[in-house]
Order: sequence, then C-alpha cells, then structure tokens
Amino acid sequence: MKILYCDCFSGISGDMFLSAMIDAGLPVDTLTAELNKLGLPEFAGIKTGKVMKGALSARRLEFDLGGEEHHHDHDHDHDHSHSHSDEYEHSHEHGHRHLSGILEMINTSTLSDSVKQKACAIFQVLGEAEAKVHGIDIESVHFHEVGAADSILDIVGAAVALDYFDIRQVYASAIPLGSGTVETMHGLLPLPAPATLELLTRAKARTFPSPATQEMVTPTGAAILAAFAKFETPQMTLQATGLGAGGRDLPWPNVLRLMLGESLPRTEEHVELETNIDDMNPQYYAPVMQHLFEAGALDVYLTPIYMKKNRPGIKLSVIAPAQEEAALAQIILKETSTLGVRSSDLRRYEANREFRKVQTAYGEINIKLKVLDGQVVRVAPEYEDCAAAAERAKVSVDEVFQSAQLAARAFLSTKS
Repeated sequence: MKILYCDCFSGISGDMFLSAMIDAGLPVDTLTAELNKLGLPEFAGIKTGKVMKGALSARRLEFDLGGEEHHHDHDHDHDHSHSHSDEYEHSHEHGHRHLSGILEMINTSTLSDSVKQKACAIFQVLGEAEAKVHGIDIESVHFHEVGAADSILDIVGAAVALDYFDIRQVYASAIPLGSGTVETMHGLLPLPAPATLELLTRAKARTFPSPATQEMVTPTGAAILAAFAKFETPQMTLQATGLGAGGRDLPWPNVLRLMLGESLPRTEEHVELETNIDDMNPQYYAPVMQHLFEAGALDVYLTPIYMKKNRPGIKLSVIAPAQEEAALAQIILKETSTLGVRSSDLRRYEANREFRKVQTAYGEINIKLKVLDGQVVRVAPEYEDCAAAAERAKVSVDEVFQSAQLAARAFLSTKS
C-alpha cells in the first residue's frame, strides 16, 4: 500500500506540499495538464526550480497567473483564509470566491472523480473550520486568499499529487507551533491563525513548541493534514523523497520533507492490561469502557470469572499501544474498585486498513477495507453509518448493511 509521510519540522503550507511532491517525482507537465482541467482563466502555467534553504537544496514552484508569477510567500506568512492581510486583498480582488462556487468549479471540471473527491475533502474541512471560528453557517463562508486562484491550484494540485502517486494513507510528524501575531482584516490575531488551530484540533495533531515568531502552518497546509493524515510515524519501505521550500529564510532550513513508499505490516509495541473485580456495580462498566477507548485503547472486553470463595467476578482486559499504558492504568484505578492492574507486553500483527465511501439508495456509507500484501481482501460497512441511514429510511439495519456491502464489492479487486 502506497503511503506518504510528512516531516513537518518547519511547518507546512499548500505550496510547500506541492513543491515537495514535484521534487519527489510528480511531473510538472502532468500537474499542468490536470490543473488546466479546472478552466481557471488566470492559470497560464507553472515554473519550478531549486533554491537553497540553509544547507539544503529544495524545490520551489511559481504559478503564472495571467502574466503574474506567484511565489506564494503569503502562503507561509499569513492566515490566508477568512482572515487575511489587507495588502493581499487589494491586489487579488478578483480571487474572492465562496465555498459553494469553489466546489462547483471542481465538480464540474474534467478532473477524475478521485481527484475531485480529494480536493473537495480539503476544501470541506477548511470551510467547516472557517465557519466555526467566525461563528457563521458554512454556506456563508467567504474565502478570501484561500479562494484566490493560486490557493485553489495549491489544493487541487495536492489532490492531483496524491492521486498520481496512488497514496492510500498520509502520515504526519508533530507540528511546530510558533508564536506572535498576524495583521488581518479582523484586526490583530494570534498565531497559529484561528482556522489553522481549529483544523489541527480536528486532526488531533501532535505539536511541539517552536522559537519561530512567524506562521509555521497555514490553513491550507493544515487542511491537507486534517483531511487525510494520521499523526503517527509509519513503518515503510522508502521509494522517493521530496523537499519543498517555504518562502521565508529561517535560522534552520525552511523546508517540508515528504517520504513516499510502501507500508510494512504494523508491529508496534502493545500491552495488555488486566484486573479482576468482584465488588463493583455492573452498570459502571459501560462508562469505564467508553473512557478507555477515548484514551487510546484498541480493545476493551469483559470476561466472567470465579474468584476466591467462588465469588462471581469480572476480568477487565484492555489492549493498547505501549505508550498509552500509564494513562489507561490510571483510568482503571480511578474508575473501578480494583486495587491493582496487571500489565504484560503483547505482540500484535495487524492488517493494513483503508476507509472509503460508497453511495447507496440510503445515502453515503463509510466502508472499511482490509488490505493484505497490497490486496483488498475484505470490505465492511461501518455499523454506525448503517444504523443512522436505517433510522432515516425506516428500514432494517441489515437492509442498509447489505446494500452498502454490495456496493463495496467493487473495491475487492482494487490493487493497493
């Protein structure tokens, strides 16, 4: 299965991502041809070349927009979504677009369905973040700089790149959080920009402090991660790497590193936590299980047992990543009547998994794919989606499940 790891030690923006993808092997001619399918009248081509960022040579791209070459320096310097610099607004007045107009442009283009889906997913999460931070309905979201032609090209270009390399899962490192402020049409705002912070929150991003007093992560970069990324370091066989340059010169190389390759079977360290309980109200197990899952448990289960003096009891078992051991043990000690928790190392083999969506007569249903040796060997509709659709349609859950599973069979022959 093709995967991508984003090493964001100096942050991420839309143009850094796309530049790094070109550096990793995305042909500029292919990208240009795909972006031409949008029918943007401003778009006249792409120029790309190498620049030095500290001691590293990295790729930098420019969009030719009707005679203007856009270096995207704003992409890594300002909150370029609903909040924006006055200078940028004045110079790109023609570029303001609403979310619905952008999605319509993408969906009515001749881009492939896969690219459309990816591009719309990025804009959707970005729109939802904007709506929340500004307290408006998503249909009222008015994109300013993100709606400009070059930023649309960044986002659609990212979708083209992911599709070109057949990336099935994106992973990302921890994200640097700089400090400082940015001047916007809404006044002075703190960094990270409000939309960026909301997107990183939605993505459950891992972060670390940075000495930078400039914007390290833009809304566009955060939206790419929020739409697709898991904040984990994957096990993989490296096949290609790419470096994309940011606009500013910093005390360190201001680049985004991308690593592309094939995923390896997951062999992460896991633990099994257990405790025996014979003096607790059975009604209390439900919230305990919920809190354990929320804290990172992979599985929680209860086993009836007989304890000393033949008293009936329950063995509570938890399987979890090793790094979550202490937090989960604390939950068990705090929320149950037990006085102790056993822990043992666990070897766990895992199949790769992917998630897709299928259309059914009852609406869109999420599907989980089980992948072994690059082959999709099993498809399973998500129960919660089926239950919700069944409730809306007033039919049985099984009827929706069977419909979704039938639609999902098309994935079984898919190479991963």
